[in-house]
Amino acid sequence: MAKKKEEELTYVDKKGKRLDGRGLTDLRPIKIEVGVVPRADGSAYLEWGQNKVVAAVYGPKECLPKHTADPLKGRVNFYYRMATFSVPDRKNPKPGRRETEISKVCSEALQKAIFLEQFPNTAIDVHVEILDANAGTRIAGLTAAAVALADAGIPMRGVVAGCTVGRAGGQIMLDVTKEEEDAPDAVDIPIAIIPSTEEIVLLQMDGLFTKAEWEKALPLGLEGCKKIAKLQEAALKKRFETKEFLESVEAERVSEQALPQKPRVNPVVAAGPMLSADASETLDEENQEMEEALEEEVEQ
Repeated sequence: MAKKKEEELTYVDKKGKRLDGRGLTDLRPIKIEVGVVPRADGSAYLEWGQNKVVAAVYGPKECLPKHTADPLKGRVNFYYRMATFSVPDRKNPKPGRRETEISKVCSEALQKAIFLEQFPNTAIDVHVEILDANAGTRIAGLTAAAVALADAGIPMRGVVAGCTVGRAGGQIMLDVTKEEEDAPDAVDIPIAIIPSTEEIVLLQMDGLFTKAEWEKALPLGLEGCKKIAKLQEAALKKRFETKEFLESVEAERVSEQALPQKPRVNPVVAAGPMLSADASETLDEENQEMEEALEEEVEQ
């Protein structure tokens, strides 16, 4: 029997539509929720297509072990982890080289945005858990982490926003999926910026581009990052305008006012009874007599 030829995928059809029906410059559906982990200082949940991510921030807090502390600035500990059930084939729960590498580059990206000089000898822990994965998880995790940092009130130059741009079927496209990542000519570029300054804080490439393709892909990726930044801003505004958040702020204000006030201490009374002028003169005379007696003993 003759072997059946495998059908080749058409990554972009004649109408400019991709496998999932999107155009070349369209993002997958994105949903961002802020404040989903009650015990964290800041948190966020993100759905980006099939990707599902939870990010939680703890700190600034004491830097442990202490020898890792920097007296001039704080440090960012980024922990990127994938759940064992996040991919079709069960993943080993032990962090691999890929997770270590992603944790490092994401930490360095956030360090560019945070005013770490305001937090010497401290650490900010950022935990990112990938619950479901389908291409672009490092950017999804970084995007969720940036929102969680803003929720925690960490001062930043801007909320880091990221996106991916790549090539499949000879076409440059935004926000590639797993199927597009597996194309024979696939190229994948994760990119993240600080939107207010357009400073690139993360840029990696898996594959090779020609100069012409790069000149087309970079502006497309930057435009995608700006779209993500608008979604982050909308999610944060929604969080801080909710009735529950405003009620929690009011409850904290009332509780602070209800705390018992410490009695004000008169500094004169606290220092002890003041000596009268007569008593002061008497002490001076006694001191002078003692000094004269000591001098006589020395002469003898």
